[in-house]
Amino acid sequence: MPSLTVDGARTRAAALSVQSYDVDLDLTQGERTFGSRTTIRFAATAPSSWVDVKPDELIAVTLNGTAVDVAGLNDGRLELTGLQPENELVVVATMLYSHDGEGLHRAVDAADGLAYTYAMSFLDAGPRIFACFDQPDLKAPYRFKVTAPEDWLVLGNGAATQVSPGRWELAETKPLSTYFVTIVAGPYHQLTDSHDGIALSVVSRQSLKDALDREAADIFEVTKQSFDEYHRMFTHRYPFGEYHQAFVPEFNAGAMENPGCVTFRDQMVFRSAVTDGERSQRARTIVHEMAHQWFGDTVTMQWWNDLWLNESFAEYMAHRVSTSATRYTDNWIDFAYMRKWWGLQADQRSSTHPVAADAVKDALASLDDFDGISYAKGAAVLKQLAAYLGDDVFLAGVNAHIAANEFGNATFADLLAKWTEAGAVGLDDWAQAWLRTPGLDTISATRTATGIKLRRTAPAAYPVARPHKLTVAGYDADGRATTVDVLVDADEVDVELDPSLAVVIPDAGDDSWAKIRLDAESLANLAAVLPKIEDGVTRAVVLNSVRDAVADAELDPKVGFDVVLGMLPSEQSDIGVSTLLNWASTHLLGVYLPYEPYRGQLASVLGARLETVEPESSVQLSVARGFARFSDDAERLQGWLAGSGVPAGVTMDADLRWLVTLQLARLGAVGDADIDAELARDSSSEGVVHATRCRAALPTATAKERAWTRIMTDADLPNYELYAACEGFWHPAQESLTAAYVDRYFAEIAGTEKLRSGWVVATCARLAFPRYAIEQRVVDRAAGLLADESVAAGIRRSIGDSSDDVARALAVRSAYL
Repeated sequence: MPSLTVDGARTRAAALSVQSYDVDLDLTQGERTFGSRTTIRFAATAPSSWVDVKPDELIAVTLNGTAVDVAGLNDGRLELTGLQPENELVVVATMLYSHDGEGLHRAVDAADGLAYTYAMSFLDAGPRIFACFDQPDLKAPYRFKVTAPEDWLVLGNGAATQVSPGRWELAETKPLSTYFVTIVAGPYHQLTDSHDGIALSVVSRQSLKDALDREAADIFEVTKQSFDEYHRMFTHRYPFGEYHQAFVPEFNAGAMENPGCVTFRDQMVFRSAVTDGERSQRARTIVHEMAHQWFGDTVTMQWWNDLWLNESFAEYMAHRVSTSATRYTDNWIDFAYMRKWWGLQADQRSSTHPVAADAVKDALASLDDFDGISYAKGAAVLKQLAAYLGDDVFLAGVNAHIAANEFGNATFADLLAKWTEAGAVGLDDWAQAWLRTPGLDTISATRTATGIKLRRTAPAAYPVARPHKLTVAGYDADGRATTVDVLVDADEVDVELDPSLAVVIPDAGDDSWAKIRLDAESLANLAAVLPKIEDGVTRAVVLNSVRDAVADAELDPKVGFDVVLGMLPSEQSDIGVSTLLNWASTHLLGVYLPYEPYRGQLASVLGARLETVEPESSVQLSVARGFARFSDDAERLQGWLAGSGVPAGVTMDADLRWLVTLQLARLGAVGDADIDAELARDSSSEGVVHATRCRAALPTATAKERAWTRIMTDADLPNYELYAACEGFWHPAQESLTAAYVDRYFAEIAGTEKLRSGWVVATCARLAFPRYAIEQRVVDRAAGLLADESVAAGIRRSIGDSSDDVARALAVRSAYL
């Protein structure tokens, strides 16, 4: 189907003004389809336009009482001619439930057979649910009616009332963009509360009832604290009435900011033990989506090129408000270790792009830029801007922007103007350097006879002079710090800091956006000093510097691996432990370095840490998970499953059992029958997904062919099971077993677009990529697909990014192995 272009959107927005939507859904028609009747009232200044609708069957359409030929539907668009100044369009259709997390998704819980639905209208999935003028700048109020089974609960953007058994009516909403209209319907378990005049609720599947009952207090507490903080910061109160948080099955993203009814992936209703870092991540997700209620929902971007502003603002606010208003205080540690690393990698790939791009891409191509640059880099830059402007000016501009564009649409230029009116100066130059130019500078430190010299180097492809306001920290042999605040506004800046200090760290507070390079003496002293540096953010800055230098083939990956081994015995943050282990898994073992003997060394360090780590702590859980991932001691792992030799303080709950089973599957120590037995023990939907991953990981030709067939040919495979099959398939210890599938990937992946749509297509292409095949032929085959414009853009983007990573790994191996 053609994707909406910015020119097409501008033409339609100039011609139409949408006054209201009335949508009536019938969810009682069976397991495959549902009924959809949409009445749209709109004004027009042009004689023709089109409406977007993607039905299973288009039954009837009338425009101002006159029938429209349904045979005119072409690739999801129905032309409308003879438009009047005032119009009423009625579209009656049968729609397909989806299994890919978009449109009206229907999932059946394996635990009890109950079916659940939810609507995901982003980015262009709204027409799979109801007929609409599907673009962000044609906002209108919505009224929904829903017919559902009598034991179902229905929620949506407006307050829902059950007017008769199985029949629900939802209150008229404020003007909404099509992409965040939602309905949540099913036999959900609901808990209610209220705060400051706002009705609150949380819902989940019935099989997660006990978990939601345990977790609801924390979710409600974070929600209430965040409402208070946002009401303090913003002059506009929350405007969308009730506030529901629906934890729904098989959700692709972390969450979606639908006004009044936010949807979350239901893994956030923790059924097993989790770390403090995972709890704080959930809190940030809650706070992130709440920020969108003002920035994104009340004021919405005019076109998708400004989607970054919604996400960057919410990302920044998630970390800021979680820190200031909730009990979770590790937010900027998480940002430094995880979110920033995500963005730093994206900003160095061939697909890098400005944070604030021009409005040139169509809707689907804009989705490709929904990445670490749009989230993490934008958030880091906004954090800098808030510090530079001061909160008075920063928030005054934001509040003026919301007031001027309430329930409408705006651009980044509109926001810059409001900041300027509030007192900011020089924002155009700042925006050009930081937001409209891709890439990132390198900040390196060298020692002189009298101090430290910082050097700023812009990327050759994107030369621009960016100012960096940061802190340089010097540490002595005992880990005592001396810090100096520095403005790097030239290519070389002298810093008054003792050059004899053991370790010198530029941007120790993680305040800028740059590649950080340590000098040779600091690197030599790192193993002894880093365990004594207590600040979690600074430790993350060091690790990011090491990770980036290794990726650039400037630092031997064996040195990087030694840093991992050196940090693990003393790391006191579960976020830090998880980051170290994830880097070892995704970049070191089997990528930059051979899988063995390094895997064995890592497992040995983890085993030793298990003996000393505090029982029942988050760090212990992270270490135990890591040991389960990297150990080859099948007998010990099988003992854990049997309840023997489990470290004191570790609970072998469902999710940890599956992690152990996955490693045993990779080792060939269990087979299909053992996985079946574990699934009988945990017959939930989560168990089905875990079992799928384990089956794909089995080291047999039969298991690999079975998994590959599902990935490449099964159009009905639910999205989570698809992702699990991809995740289990490749492993560096199974290189010879999966070698034949490298060429098959490039031959077959383009065809998956015909099986699936939207988000899941690109995600599958990324997860199924042969990431451990570090060979030039992989880069060459990828280049061939990238040049083929008949291949879906999302697939090409995933392949391009993955190929860039393989090319960097080849350079690292060439330099050091």
